[in-house]
Amino acid sequence: MRIWDINPGYLNRNSLLGEHVELHAILSVLQNNKIGYSKHPETIRWKNCIKALTVRHELLAEEMILRGFNHKSPVLKIQSKTIWPADYIDSPSRQFEILSEKYFDKEPGRIQLTNNIQTLWAHHKYSVMARDYNTYKTIGPKVSKNKIIFNDLIAILVNILREKPETGSITNTLLHMWGYVSDFSNLKPGTCSRINLLKEIQTLAFSHQVHYLIHSTALGELAYWLNSSLICNNLK
Repeated sequence: MRIWDINPGYLNRNSLLGEHVELHAILSVLQNNKIGYSKHPETIRWKNCIKALTVRHELLAEEMILRGFNHKSPVLKIQSKTIWPADYIDSPSRQFEILSEKYFDKEPGRIQLTNNIQTLWAHHKYSVMARDYNTYKTIGPKVSKNKIIFNDLIAILVNILREKPETGSITNTLLHMWGYVSDFSNLKPGTCSRINLLKEIQTLAFSHQVHYLIHSTALGELAYWLNSSLICNNLK
């Protein structure tokens, strides 16, 4: 049983689908007071964080859809405050190490695992920008000047990506991402919803192999926040 804390984009096909199955099993135990797996450390870790576990489910589902899988197992919507587990079974940096070892001779995830802070930051920068531009401007220089170590950076990024993005910040982020693919489309950003703009960015990133976007956490995770928050109105 394993619920990862790092972005689902780093999971390969088997790990992504496997976590999805295991997450449903844990949810079933917690919501129906089942005995099976009730004492498992992962089940215990999420016991008081069921809403957050459903958020993780939706992030997995968006990643599955992004990779072309049909997702047909929704979870019940929970109207409560989202509280994430305070502890990890393995730290985020250790999760990278575990997956790197596991994928040594296997297919990687959508986003290549790394131990380089510049590459790690490049993967997450648009997700951070979507939360807070000042935070984005604070972390970037620390990374470029090597004033932060990998273990600390990934821990910070995991926590930031648990936060709900702001509407204005998402708009700014989508327009930055759009700049990488705008030459391939006749779509005008001001005439479509944010979610449709993101879908266009996703499609063009893969069809034209825009690796910088393909390896971005934002390419998958922002879809959940846009859909769940209903902040899909036009960018005007």
